Amino acid sequence: MTGAGELIIGLDAGTSVIKAVAFDTAGRQVAVAARPNVYDQRPGGVAEQDMARTWTTAAEVLRLLGEEVPDLPRRTAALAVTGQGDGTWLIDEKGEPVAPGWLWLDSRAAGIVDELERSGARRAAWRYTGCGLNACQQNAHLLWLRRHQPETLARAATAFHCKDWLHLQLTGVRATDRSEGTFTFGDFRTREYADEVLDALGLADLRHLLPPMLDGSTTTHPLTDEAAAATGLRAGTPVALGFLDVVCTALGAGIYDAERRVGCSIVGSTGMHMRFQPDAGQVELAPVPSGYTMPFPVPGSVVQMQSNMAATINVDWITDRVREAASLFGVEAGRSEALKLLDGRVLDGRPGAALYHPYILEAGERGPFVDSDARAMFSGLSNRVGLLDLVRAVYEGLAFAARDCYAAMGHVPEEIRIAGGAARSRAFKKIMASTLGVPLRESSREEAGAAGAAMMAACAIGMHPDMASCAASWVTPTLGDTVAPDPELVALYDRLFPVYRATREAMPGVWRQLAAVERP
Repeated sequence: MTGAGELIIGLDAGTSVIKAVAFDTAGRQVAVAARPNVYDQRPGGVAEQDMARTWTTAAEVLRLLGEEVPDLPRRTAALAVTGQGDGTWLIDEKGEPVAPGWLWLDSRAAGIVDELERSGARRAAWRYTGCGLNACQQNAHLLWLRRHQPETLARAATAFHCKDWLHLQLTGVRATDRSEGTFTFGDFRTREYADEVLDALGLADLRHLLPPMLDGSTTTHPLTDEAAAATGLRAGTPVALGFLDVVCTALGAGIYDAERRVGCSIVGSTGMHMRFQPDAGQVELAPVPSGYTMPFPVPGSVVQMQSNMAATINVDWITDRVREAASLFGVEAGRSEALKLLDGRVLDGRPGAALYHPYILEAGERGPFVDSDARAMFSGLSNRVGLLDLVRAVYEGLAFAARDCYAAMGHVPEEIRIAGGAARSRAFKKIMASTLGVPLRESSREEAGAAGAAMMAACAIGMHPDMASCAASWVTPTLGDTVAPDPELVALYDRLFPVYRATREAMPGVWRQLAAVERP
């Protein structure tokens, strides 16, 4: 073991919150510190984050963790960093930002993705990346920047993602992780950049912006003196660059099981639905490009995933509409209070009273289909549909979207392990288990993303010989009971799901017409 100490810190830089979590050698959570991560959204699909502020917030969170854990610098064996995926964070030769960080929410490049679809470039890249390509990815962002802001690209020396930027601040090393680097510009079978992808996308001239790729389960770099002063940790502490947050969350939530083929759904702000594939060479890509195929921190393996652009954001939306209605009558309620009330009553709504398609973000949808014009909608409404029926329909819509994603990958695994904010809702888990027709396995793990990153660091420093050993220690004890499907609901949702899918398949023409009105 190269790191001294008995704690590993997982730093998880999410879209809206940055967290630092300390774990002991058995994977038990010792303490957590968190601060909001502010971002800016503007008309035209803009979604940006101040890079300097993101780093200072991350450093602050690590200092706050030090206030929670006595003698944290000496006790820390390693620090691992993960964070929000996709997006584009550009730096110059000196390591300074040349523009705000573009988030995964940024949809400015939607039109360019449509062009790549029509030209066949999207399908050509798909054969290597196993990734469907959408407006939130760095490849599309770079094409937009070259067309509209060439002066920004001219100043850039390296194209990062959020976690890569934080890793640079911590270690001084320019790198990205093998999961994100591969699904954006590489071949998931070789885990290397692929010139064929760059050529297909017309980005060969920007090859110099791509940093080397690292696997944080085998490689660490020492914390610099400057970063030690900023974070309060010990200079020289091993730092591992974790894979992006969805892979780390799946790892921490239990997608890696050497005995069984299980899946994992992360139902947070966005929805990620994943299947573990032990042999990348056996992956059969679907005929239509969509979703992601990402290297996993186990040699030769990948996770296949489909991602709903918006998951619990839909629940936030309807909760806010209820709060808005209440305020008209002089009743004020916070979102947390209102959400708790509605979640406690959602099962009182009539199952299947209406259908809801959860494409609430202006960026549209990216899984299991890509359409930047897709919009959320209720269908099947009548005067018998009440408020709780609508709330339940939103929950059911998220579950139907998950089933839609698993269907695009072939079939639903025999068990789904669930993480993310929606995993705290008993009502949602019952609805989702019944919609998928398989049990959902609960987990007591509170911070799965930070835990997955820390597991990678634990392997890198020799605390565990391999990921199977680490998972047996860190994950298996956190797995709890299953939520079984309700047979009556299974029968109902089996009848409704083909209607759900047929409805969204009939809508693209209407969505395009609506978009033409919004963007004449």
